Amino acid sequence: MTDNSLCGSWDMINNDNFEGFMTALDISIAVRKIAALLHQKKMIEQVGDFYIVKTLSIFRNYIISFKLDQEFEEYTRGMDDRHCKSVVTWQGNKLVCTQEGEKKNRGWAHWIEDDKLYLELYCEGEVCKQVFKRINS
Repeated sequence: MTDNSLCGSWDMINNDNFEGFMTALDISIAVRKIAALLHQKKMIEQVGDFYIVKTLSIFRNYIISFKLDQEFEEYTRGMDDRHCKSVVTWQGNKLVCTQEGEKKNRGWAHWIEDDKLYLELYCEGEVCKQVFKRINS
């Protein structure tokens, strides 16, 4: 399954438990305090089964690219700077990434609901719930 409805530019409107998620990743308190204040934008592009997801802020940007259903080596540079083996699949209407590495039960899921982009980030029992609205261009 592919879903072009995820594609486009998105502006964050809600960010619940980002602090807890970052704590689970062992991100320093100084970086957590800065990151918690930031306003994120997300850009998602798709060509066939290949995706590029960009998370952008004035402090740090994180860009990930992947092909669906294929495991890849991910370096979470600019986040917690860890290496993990990741795979992204469709599970129903959700684009889900499982990240295997030093941290347990780690990954994320994107989906569309009521014209909004939802993202859940999870790691070791902590769940951050983010909501984005589409940026009209």
